[in-house]
Amino acid sequence: MSVMSNPLSMFDVKGNVALITGASGAFGMVAARVLAGAGCRLVLVAGNQEACDQIAEECRGMGTEVTAVNTRPTDEDICNGLVAQAVEAYGRLDILVVASGMNKVALINDMTPDVFKSVMDANVNQTWLLSRAAAAQMKRQGYGKIVLVSSARGLLGHPAGYTAYCASKSATDGITKALGCELGASGVTVNAIAPTVFRSPLTAWMFEDTEEATKVRNGFLARVPKGRLGEPEDLAGPLLFLASKASDFYTGHILYADGGYTAG
Repeated sequence: MSVMSNPLSMFDVKGNVALITGASGAFGMVAARVLAGAGCRLVLVAGNQEACDQIAEECRGMGTEVTAVNTRPTDEDICNGLVAQAVEAYGRLDILVVASGMNKVALINDMTPDVFKSVMDANVNQTWLLSRAAAAQMKRQGYGKIVLVSSARGLLGHPAGYTAYCASKSATDGITKALGCELGASGVTVNAIAPTVFRSPLTAWMFEDTEEATKVRNGFLARVPKGRLGEPEDLAGPLLFLASKASDFYTGHILYADGGYTAG
Protein backbone atom coordinates (compact mmCIF):
# COMPACT_ATOMS: atom_id res chain seq x y z
CA MET A 1 0.00 0.00 0.00
CA SER A 2 1.33 3.45 -0.93
CA VAL A 3 2.17 5.81 1.91
CA MET A 4 0.07 8.38 0.10
CA SER A 5 -3.03 6.30 0.74
CA ASN A 6 -1.93 5.40 4.28
CA PRO A 7 0.22 8.32 5.48
CA LEU A 8 0.01 7.36 9.14
CA SER A 9 2.06 4.25 8.33
CA MET A 10 5.10 6.49 7.98
CA PHE A 11 4.96 7.13 11.73
CA ASP A 12 4.64 3.44 12.68
CA VAL A 13 7.58 2.39 14.89
CA LYS A 14 5.95 -0.67 16.44
CA GLY A 15 8.56 -3.34 17.12
CA ASN A 16 11.49 -0.99 16.63
CA VAL A 17 14.30 -1.03 19.17
CA ALA A 18 15.12 2.26 20.89
CA LEU A 19 18.06 3.06 23.17
CA ILE A 20 17.39 6.09 25.37
CA THR A 21 20.05 7.59 27.62
CA GLY A 22 19.11 9.99 30.39
CA ALA A 23 15.85 8.04 30.61
CA SER A 24 15.08 9.31 34.11
CA GLY A 25 15.42 12.97 33.10
CA ALA A 26 12.66 15.26 31.87
CA PHE A 27 13.05 14.67 28.12
CA GLY A 28 14.25 11.09 28.57
CA MET A 29 11.01 10.18 30.32
CA VAL A 30 9.01 11.85 27.54
CA ALA A 31 10.93 9.79 24.99
CA ALA A 32 10.43 6.57 26.96
CA ARG A 33 6.69 7.09 27.31
CA VAL A 34 6.13 8.16 23.72
CA LEU A 35 8.14 5.33 22.17
CA ALA A 36 6.70 2.76 24.58
CA GLY A 37 3.22 3.96 23.68
CA ALA A 38 4.11 3.64 20.01
CA GLY A 39 5.16 0.01 20.51
CA CYS A 40 8.95 0.21 20.57
CA ARG A 41 11.10 -2.18 22.55
CA LEU A 42 13.28 -0.11 24.88
CA VAL A 43 16.71 -0.03 26.45
CA LEU A 44 16.49 2.67 29.12
CA VAL A 45 19.72 4.03 30.56
CA ALA A 46 20.00 6.28 33.61
CA GLY A 47 22.42 6.94 36.43
CA ASN A 48 19.64 7.07 39.01
CA GLN A 49 18.75 3.43 39.72
CA GLU A 50 15.42 4.10 41.45
CA ALA A 51 14.20 6.52 38.81
CA CYS A 52 15.35 4.22 36.02
CA ASP A 53 13.44 1.31 37.53
CA GLN A 54 10.33 3.46 37.91
CA ILE A 55 10.18 4.61 34.30
CA ALA A 56 11.01 1.08 33.13
CA GLU A 57 8.09 -0.36 35.10
CA GLU A 58 5.78 2.35 33.79
CA CYS A 59 6.73 1.46 30.22
CA ARG A 60 6.32 -2.27 30.86
CA GLY A 61 2.85 -1.43 32.11
CA MET A 62 2.15 -0.03 28.65
CA GLY A 63 2.83 -3.48 27.21
CA THR A 64 6.35 -3.08 25.86
CA GLU A 65 9.59 -4.97 26.48
CA VAL A 66 12.12 -2.96 28.50
CA THR A 67 15.74 -3.47 29.48
CA ALA A 68 16.83 -1.06 32.23
CA VAL A 69 20.51 -0.22 32.61
CA ASN A 70 21.85 1.71 35.59
CA THR A 71 24.87 3.56 34.20
CA ARG A 72 25.98 6.81 32.60
CA PRO A 73 27.53 6.99 29.09
CA THR A 74 30.83 8.32 30.35
CA ASP A 75 33.35 6.55 28.12
CA GLU A 76 33.82 4.66 24.87
CA ASP A 77 33.54 1.18 26.37
CA ILE A 78 30.24 1.97 28.13
CA CYS A 79 28.73 3.53 25.01
CA ASN A 80 29.78 0.63 22.81
CA GLY A 81 28.47 -1.75 25.45
CA LEU A 82 25.05 -0.10 25.55
CA VAL A 83 24.61 -0.57 21.81
CA ALA A 84 25.83 -4.16 22.09
CA GLN A 85 23.36 -4.77 24.93
CA ALA A 86 20.47 -3.50 22.79
CA VAL A 87 21.48 -5.78 19.92
CA GLU A 88 21.95 -8.76 22.24
CA ALA A 89 18.54 -8.23 23.81
CA TYR A 90 16.49 -7.44 20.70
CA GLY A 91 18.61 -8.22 17.64
CA ARG A 92 19.07 -4.69 16.30
CA LEU A 93 19.05 -0.99 17.13
CA ASP A 94 16.69 1.27 15.20
CA ILE A 95 16.55 4.44 17.31
CA LEU A 96 19.04 6.24 19.55
CA VAL A 97 17.78 9.10 21.71
CA VAL A 98 20.56 10.91 23.58
CA ALA A 99 18.70 12.66 26.40
CA SER A 100 21.55 12.52 28.90
CA GLY A 101 23.49 15.68 29.75
CA MET A 102 23.81 18.48 32.27
CA ASN A 103 23.72 22.22 32.83
CA LYS A 104 25.78 24.23 35.26
CA VAL A 105 24.93 27.93 35.46
CA ALA A 106 27.53 30.45 36.58
CA LEU A 107 29.01 33.67 35.28
CA ILE A 108 32.28 33.03 33.51
CA ASN A 109 34.50 34.35 36.29
CA ASP A 110 32.60 32.31 38.85
CA MET A 111 32.85 29.06 36.86
CA THR A 112 35.91 26.87 37.24
CA PRO A 113 37.52 25.26 34.19
CA ASP A 114 36.68 21.85 35.65
CA VAL A 115 32.97 22.70 35.74
CA PHE A 116 33.12 23.94 32.15
CA LYS A 117 34.83 20.71 31.10
CA SER A 118 32.23 18.59 32.91
CA VAL A 119 29.38 20.23 30.98
CA MET A 120 31.22 19.81 27.69
CA ASP A 121 31.98 16.17 28.50
CA ALA A 122 28.37 15.32 29.37
CA ASN A 123 26.77 17.22 26.50
CA VAL A 124 29.34 16.91 23.72
CA ASN A 125 31.83 14.09 24.28
CA GLN A 126 29.22 11.61 25.47
CA THR A 127 26.84 12.57 22.67
CA TRP A 128 29.63 11.95 20.14
CA LEU A 129 30.57 8.60 21.69
CA LEU A 130 26.96 7.37 21.75
CA SER A 131 26.39 8.54 18.17
CA ARG A 132 29.60 6.83 17.08
CA ALA A 133 28.62 3.53 18.69
CA ALA A 134 25.09 3.62 17.29
CA ALA A 135 26.22 4.67 13.82
CA ALA A 136 28.44 1.59 13.47
CA GLN A 137 25.50 -0.73 14.17
CA MET A 138 22.99 1.24 12.13
CA LYS A 139 25.26 1.36 9.08
CA ARG A 140 25.50 -2.44 9.17
CA GLN A 141 21.70 -2.59 9.22
CA GLY A 142 21.32 0.04 6.51
CA TYR A 143 18.82 1.93 8.64
CA GLY A 144 18.65 3.95 11.84
CA LYS A 145 17.46 7.11 13.54
CA ILE A 146 19.79 9.13 15.76
CA VAL A 147 17.97 11.81 17.75
CA LEU A 148 20.06 14.20 19.81
CA VAL A 149 18.81 16.78 22.30
CA SER A 150 19.92 20.34 21.73
CA SER A 151 18.36 23.55 23.02
CA ALA A 152 17.35 27.01 21.92
CA ARG A 153 20.53 27.93 23.80
CA GLY A 154 22.56 26.34 21.02
CA LEU A 155 21.40 29.22 18.84
CA LEU A 156 20.86 32.04 21.33
CA GLY A 157 22.96 33.30 24.21
CA HIS A 158 21.80 34.09 27.73
CA PRO A 159 23.11 36.69 30.20
CA ALA A 160 22.71 34.57 33.34
CA GLY A 161 25.85 32.44 33.06
CA TYR A 162 25.31 29.98 30.23
CA THR A 163 28.73 29.97 28.55
CA ALA A 164 29.22 26.24 29.14
CA TYR A 165 25.68 25.16 28.27
CA CYS A 166 25.36 27.38 25.18
CA ALA A 167 28.74 26.22 23.90
CA SER A 168 27.85 22.57 24.48
CA LYS A 169 24.53 22.81 22.67
CA SER A 170 26.09 24.70 19.76
CA ALA A 171 28.53 21.79 19.53
CA THR A 172 25.61 19.35 19.59
CA ASP A 173 24.12 21.24 16.65
CA GLY A 174 27.45 20.92 14.85
CA ILE A 175 27.58 17.17 15.45
CA THR A 176 24.02 16.86 14.17
CA LYS A 177 24.77 18.67 10.93
CA ALA A 178 28.15 17.06 10.28
CA LEU A 179 27.03 13.52 11.09
CA GLY A 180 23.82 13.99 9.13
CA CYS A 181 25.96 14.79 6.10
CA GLU A 182 28.41 11.96 6.81
CA LEU A 183 25.73 9.29 7.12
CA GLY A 184 23.39 10.69 4.49
CA ALA A 185 23.76 7.84 1.99
CA SER A 186 23.80 5.08 4.62
CA GLY A 187 20.10 4.98 5.50
CA VAL A 188 20.79 6.59 8.88
CA THR A 189 19.34 10.00 9.73
CA VAL A 190 20.72 12.31 12.41
CA ASN A 191 18.64 15.15 13.80
CA ALA A 192 18.20 17.09 17.03
CA ILE A 193 15.23 18.39 19.00
CA ALA A 194 15.84 21.82 20.49
CA PRO A 195 13.24 22.77 23.10
CA THR A 196 13.05 25.85 25.21
CA VAL A 197 11.37 25.88 28.64
CA PHE A 198 8.93 22.99 29.08
CA ARG A 199 7.33 21.60 32.20
CA SER A 200 9.68 19.41 34.25
CA PRO A 201 10.78 19.08 37.88
CA LEU A 202 13.49 21.69 37.22
CA THR A 203 11.14 24.24 35.65
CA ALA A 204 7.96 23.57 37.67
CA TRP A 205 8.46 26.81 39.61
CA MET A 206 8.00 28.84 36.39
CA PHE A 207 4.45 27.48 36.06
CA GLU A 208 3.42 28.57 39.56
CA ASP A 209 1.33 31.64 40.40
CA THR A 210 3.91 33.24 42.68
CA GLU A 211 4.99 36.82 42.11
CA GLU A 212 8.51 35.81 41.12
CA ALA A 213 7.36 33.06 38.74
CA THR A 214 4.81 35.36 37.11
CA LYS A 215 7.43 38.06 36.56
CA VAL A 216 9.96 35.66 35.02
CA ARG A 217 7.32 33.85 32.98
CA ASN A 218 5.81 37.02 31.54
CA GLY A 219 9.22 38.34 30.61
CA PHE A 220 10.05 35.11 28.82
CA LEU A 221 6.67 34.76 27.11
CA ALA A 222 7.00 38.21 25.60
CA ARG A 223 9.36 36.49 23.14
CA VAL A 224 7.28 33.34 22.56
CA PRO A 225 4.71 33.78 19.76
CA LYS A 226 2.59 30.87 21.02
CA GLY A 227 2.19 32.74 24.30
CA ARG A 228 2.76 29.85 26.69
CA LEU A 229 5.44 27.60 28.15
CA GLY A 230 5.97 24.14 26.74
CA GLU A 231 4.40 20.92 27.96
CA PRO A 232 5.93 17.43 27.61
CA GLU A 233 3.26 16.62 25.02
CA ASP A 234 4.69 19.35 22.79
CA LEU A 235 7.83 17.24 22.34
CA ALA A 236 6.00 14.00 21.52
CA GLY A 237 5.17 14.83 17.90
CA PRO A 238 8.65 16.05 16.94
CA LEU A 239 10.21 12.99 18.57
CA LEU A 240 7.93 10.51 16.80
CA PHE A 241 8.60 12.26 13.48
CA LEU A 242 12.37 12.06 13.92
CA ALA A 243 12.24 8.44 15.15
CA SER A 244 10.09 7.16 12.27
CA LYS A 245 10.24 6.70 8.51
CA ALA A 246 8.35 9.97 8.18
CA SER A 247 11.73 11.71 8.53
CA ASP A 248 13.68 9.53 6.06
CA PHE A 249 14.44 12.56 3.84
CA TYR A 250 15.15 14.85 6.80
CA THR A 251 18.67 14.77 8.23
CA GLY A 252 21.24 17.10 9.73
CA HIS A 253 18.54 19.40 11.06
CA ILE A 254 17.71 21.06 14.37
CA LEU A 255 13.97 20.93 15.05
CA TYR A 256 13.07 23.81 17.37
CA ALA A 257 10.17 22.81 19.63
CA ASP A 258 9.96 26.23 21.20
CA GLY A 259 6.62 27.87 20.43
CA GLY A 260 8.32 30.16 17.91
CA TYR A 261 10.88 31.50 20.40
CA THR A 262 13.82 31.28 18.00
CA ALA A 263 11.82 32.60 15.04
CA GLY A 264 11.53 36.13 16.39
